[in-house]
Amino acid sequence: MNIYDYAMQMEKDGENYYRKLAQQCTTGGLVKIFTMLADEEVKHYKIVELLKGRVKDPQLAETNVLENVKNIFVEMKDVKQELKVDTSEETDNYRKARDIEDMSQKFYLEKAEQVEGEQYRQIFLQLAHEEGKHLRIMENIVEFVSRTEPGNWLENAEWTHLEEY
Repeated sequence: MNIYDYAMQMEKDGENYYRKLAQQCTTGGLVKIFTMLADEEVKHYKIVELLKGRVKDPQLAETNVLENVKNIFVEMKDVKQELKVDTSEETDNYRKARDIEDMSQKFYLEKAEQVEGEQYRQIFLQLAHEEGKHLRIMENIVEFVSRTEPGNWLENAEWTHLEEY
């Protein structure tokens, strides 16, 4: 399997995983976040598909996913949304998503040095950066749900840690 096929499968798997998390989740804000992340993976799939097809001048638009997630958390805080998380299985699933994002980021960084052409290299680096944003989101969600009182974290959060990436 070449790197483009592998990357496309990785993105498709990521999309499916986030959609599964969204279906299983009972917290509206987290459902929005997982759906947004699934949609981001679709965008990544499409750009890799263009790269594979050697489409001239492919572009990956920069996203504001971190800002959107920050807004969702603020909205959750403002409406005092109840957080209902099974602290075992669901948290393990969120950790798995975090680990997948970490692996994806590393994959794109590594493959950026192997693809032909500077434009392709730059797109792989941009994909790595985007996966890094997803990683940061999932790290924060894991932190969020792992607390003994997740709502308390929601109340006291400054939200600046999401923008550190």
